Amino acid sequence: MLEAGGAAAAALLGLLGLLVGSFLNVVIHRLPKMMEQRWAAECAELQETQGQTSATEVPQKARFNLMTPRSRCPHCGHQIRWFENIPVFSYLALMGKCSQCKAPISLRYPAIELATAALFAWCGWHWGSTWEALAWCGFSAAVLALAAIDWDTTLLPDDITLPLLWAGLCAAGLRLTDTLLPDALWGAVAGYLSLWLIYWAFKLLTGKEGMGYGDFKLFAVFGAWFGWQALIPVILMASAIGAVIGIAIKLKGQLREGGYVPFGPFLALAGLSSMIFGPSAILAAIGL
Repeated sequence: MLEAGGAAAAALLGLLGLLVGSFLNVVIHRLPKMMEQRWAAECAELQETQGQTSATEVPQKARFNLMTPRSRCPHCGHQIRWFENIPVFSYLALMGKCSQCKAPISLRYPAIELATAALFAWCGWHWGSTWEALAWCGFSAAVLALAAIDWDTTLLPDDITLPLLWAGLCAAGLRLTDTLLPDALWGAVAGYLSLWLIYWAFKLLTGKEGMGYGDFKLFAVFGAWFGWQALIPVILMASAIGAVIGIAIKLKGQLREGGYVPFGPFLALAGLSSMIFGPSAILAAIGL
């Protein structure tokens, strides 16, 4: 185990969080596009096997993943140089604009970096320089990325949720969390099945889909990390936050087409709150 650190661990992990946050921005932007490419390739392969097209008719696209190609300005195509990609500081130095075309850079980029740094710093402050702190840093980064991706695309990628679910079970088995392994296991089961049952009950009653399967998996993640006892506080907080924000968006007339608001970001916020304050504090905050 690493030596306990307190403030020093918070500073060190906060700096690491800035770097991880910069990478999360890449994941948030590119992973959904990678998924779309994968789905298109699978559809093309299926059509080929059914004789509807030939391999020569399938368009070949340039390599695209989390590392390739290098980041560019979406407006002018300017390739981002290393000194223009320093977390937060480059954004401030460039005054939030591309160095070439002066197009505005989204505030999302430094916001994600700062949020990741804050979460990592809190983990360092709370757990010190320990493996537990690193485990919860990984949890924080993954949940933050899932929240942003779901808000943008209404997708919760299995590429993140499933490894995070297994990581929660492994962390419980290795005693890197306060959750006992049986509680983590049944928490994952109960988290998935509870929302799955609600989904089908709502669909049978209304003929509509109230949430996606990614939400089931994300709730199972929280069951694995916090135990089955935390599921009620997490879902209550997520529902309360979702209702308030959903009503505010509706009053402003900013609902998306179909009036759909993704539930994943609210689940994610409730999960991060559980990490910081604990599930029991959530129940107390809402008067239960």
